[in-house]
Amino acid sequence: RRAAAAAAAGAVDVGAWNAKAKAARLAALEAEAMGAIKQAVENFDHPVFPCAFIAGDVVIMHLIDKLGYLASGKVQVLCVDTYHLFPETLEFLDQKEETYGFKANVFRAEGTSDKDEYDAKYGADLWKENIEEYDRVCKVEPFQRGLKELQCDAFINGRRRDHGFERAFIPLFEEGGMTKVNPIAYWTFEDCFDYLEANGIAAHPLHEQGYPSIGDAKDTIPVPREKWFEYAGERSGRFQGLANSDGSKKTECGIHVDGAERTWERDLWGDEEQEIASAVAPAERDSIDTVLKEEGVDVLAVVYAPWCQFCEALEPELEALAEEVKGDAALRVAKYRGDTDRDFVKPEWDVQSFPTLLRFPADGSGPVKYQGTEEQRDRTNMGAFLRQGAQP
Repeated sequence: RRAAAAAAAGAVDVGAWNAKAKAARLAALEAEAMGAIKQAVENFDHPVFPCAFIAGDVVIMHLIDKLGYLASGKVQVLCVDTYHLFPETLEFLDQKEETYGFKANVFRAEGTSDKDEYDAKYGADLWKENIEEYDRVCKVEPFQRGLKELQCDAFINGRRRDHGFERAFIPLFEEGGMTKVNPIAYWTFEDCFDYLEANGIAAHPLHEQGYPSIGDAKDTIPVPREKWFEYAGERSGRFQGLANSDGSKKTECGIHVDGAERTWERDLWGDEEQEIASAVAPAERDSIDTVLKEEGVDVLAVVYAPWCQFCEALEPELEALAEEVKGDAALRVAKYRGDTDRDFVKPEWDVQSFPTLLRFPADGSGPVKYQGTEEQRDRTNMGAFLRQGAQP
């Protein structure tokens, strides 16, 4: 019996079994992903695919092309050039455009067209001095501007469950004002490379140099290949030496953080088009004298940008203060959108960032800038500033 069993075992080709299983798995994953993409394109008017040319994105790009949606323009490709990318990334973009016959929509820091203009406007060392501001200027704002200009209503992206705990439970579709479509949510990083290899699809050249994921050249490093396919291993080489404001290790660039696209759903502190009320009074250039500088009224105004995460964080506290004082004719809380009127708010009110809180005193002097920290943007401290001009 032992001899017979040994002979039978010798006739078994385990490698072939595994190869067959892998092929079946990839076929099933491909069908699922293509089905998700097709469903999105057939049910939304303006699907957009933000692409960073990492392995999963290259898979999705191939699938979109396989469905005929790239060259036809049915799916628009959005890329963000942070001015800190590896040169190989932009070269790879050119290659993919030629291969698939499409043209990507590339967005950059507002008001810039090249690195020299960026350095002059924002500073070459912004990422060292203020990583959150760098994320806002170079990643979040151009990304959201791109979604808005492309009128995105379906957001096709390469997030996967094995990226890490922030993404561990994402489904194929996520509801919202802008539906997120995650066609490879259930793939693994290894699946992505297996698929690319099986289909002869060119991957980003830096993978061959040890980079599992490719972000900014300034903070992305090679990782030993044996670490690549561990849980969350793909992004282990990203955001090196960077930390969030709370001291935790940085693992998100801001673009995919929950709610990052929210500001294109509505304005902050009320939205007239969506009939969302607010106790905060809106002010524009032609209503400054009546809203911000009315005689006998002390006014606290926030100069803001609706896409700014710090403005979003301020919203509930400032709204609460506005509700508190709305019955007092001598006090007012107001808002002024600054990102669309930079040429005015910067020279006239010395607005250097968002949000900026300004007090317009009842006697017509000022305005006076609030000096409190982010942690001091609470109803009590802002209320004292509004009523007495007291700085925290």
